[in-house]
Amino acid sequence: VQLQASGGGSVQAGGSLALSCAASVRTYRTYSMGWFRQAPGKEREFVAAITWNDSVTRYSDSAKGRFTVSRDGAKNAVYLQMNSLKPEDTAIYYCAADHTYSRRVVSTTPNDYDYWGQGTLVTVSS
Repeated sequence: VQLQASGGGSVQAGGSLALSCAASVRTYRTYSMGWFRQAPGKEREFVAAITWNDSVTRYSDSAKGRFTVSRDGAKNAVYLQMNSLKPEDTAIYYCAADHTYSRRVVSTTPNDYDYWGQGTLVTVSS
C-alpha cells in the first residue's frame, strides 16, 4: 500500500490549508487513516484520524475545533482541512493507515500505523 500526501504549503497565521492523501489500494484490513506531524527537533505527534467503516474521528487537543478530518471511500482518500492555522502548526504532515482491523479505538500512537506517506510541509508564518 502506498500513500501519497499533497496540499502542503505556506500560509499566514489565521489562514487555511487542505491536505489530501490517496492510498494506492484499499484493503479490507483498513481500520483507520490519519494524520501525524513532526516539527523540527520534535517527535512525531498525532493530529487526527478517521475510521474507515463508520467515520469515527479522533483529534488531538491542538487540532480540535480547527481541523477536520474526512474520507472518501470511493477514492481511497483521507483529507485534513486546517483552519485558523498558527505558527506552532508548522511541521511536516504525514498521512498513515492502520490496518489492524480488530482495533476498537482510533490509535494516536505512530507505531500502530502500518503504512506512511512521504510527508508534506506546512509552514505558517506570523
